Amino acid sequence: SAELLLLIAAVVAMLTRRLRLPYSAGLVAAGMGLALLQFSPRLSLTKELLFTVLLPPLIFEAAFQLPWKPLRRNLSLILVLASAGVLLSASVTAVGMYYLAHWDWLSSLVFGALIAATDPVSVVATFREAKAQGRLLLLVEAESLFNDGTAAVAFAAALAWALGHNPTPIEMTGTVLMMVGGGLLCGAAVAGAMLLLAGRAEDHLVEITFTTVAAYGSFLLAEHFHVSGVLATLTAGLMMGNLGPLGAISVRGREAVQAFWDYAAFVANSLVFLLIGMHVAREDFAAVWLPAVAAILLVVLGRAVAIYPCCFLFSWSALRVTWRHQHILFWGGLRGALALALALGLPPEVPARESIITISFAVVAFSVFVQGLTMTPLLRRFGEI
Repeated sequence: SAELLLLIAAVVAMLTRRLRLPYSAGLVAAGMGLALLQFSPRLSLTKELLFTVLLPPLIFEAAFQLPWKPLRRNLSLILVLASAGVLLSASVTAVGMYYLAHWDWLSSLVFGALIAATDPVSVVATFREAKAQGRLLLLVEAESLFNDGTAAVAFAAALAWALGHNPTPIEMTGTVLMMVGGGLLCGAAVAGAMLLLAGRAEDHLVEITFTTVAAYGSFLLAEHFHVSGVLATLTAGLMMGNLGPLGAISVRGREAVQAFWDYAAFVANSLVFLLIGMHVAREDFAAVWLPAVAAILLVVLGRAVAIYPCCFLFSWSALRVTWRHQHILFWGGLRGALALALALGLPPEVPARESIITISFAVVAFSVFVQGLTMTPLLRRFGEI
């Protein structure tokens, strides 16, 4: 079934390029069509598949491509967007779902936390296809990568509450620092070991193997210790991509590594969006259409509250973000695989679990079709491409 999905992905890639449509939207549509057929593949979207197979290569590849110098220059802005921005966005959604959809506080908090992060998979795919570049691409990619870490930590806290644990603020801070620090440490430890070994290898196939171990090893090690796997793989990708040229990875090896990760990201991306489409087609949105519409509006409003005030803080500094870039950051906050992985992994005892999953898929479908399809025209309108 995986090979059939890959064949479909390759055909969709050719068609969408010819029709100049976003690849991710084409894949979700193809997945929806597939689900309606009698012989549709039996591969289904689970948290395990997303977390342990598909997410690590996508995060690693995006981080591997991030250049460290411009990232460091913009780091304070990116960190504010990825921390305060995510928390503001989650709060708007949670409060809105409580008052508009009449969910209980715990379900609202869990949903707000899991849907708050923009998805690096969707964002990076959409902006690269649109040929966006320069500072805008860096801000969009780096923010979507970093805010995944914040959202995963906020989600863990909301879930602990929903399951009846009431941690004190001190315990909460300790847990957050442990998840973040532990994730960074796991990523740095695995990447450091792989870079040391890569420096002794001349063979580009061996170097590719070391980067693969770094991508999956950092994620799985962090998850084993219940710290942030997303931040671990992000750290590993940044280190392998930026410390590699210092002699650890050869020039020929770097080209081969780049080509390999481009392909790995293409495969993982394709499977993620096809499976999302197949799942969307099987969901019964009619039963929850009103809270789903409320959730979509709240997520968009939450994104506005995350972007404009946070960028305003930097409006008198060298890191000022132009209005055009702020509008693109706002509308480019697509949701995708990470939100779905967290939703699908919710324990059965979480109240309104099924509604949370269905509405998460509705938000992601809106993201991919409405925001994804209008992104390139918006970038063209603002003269960014």
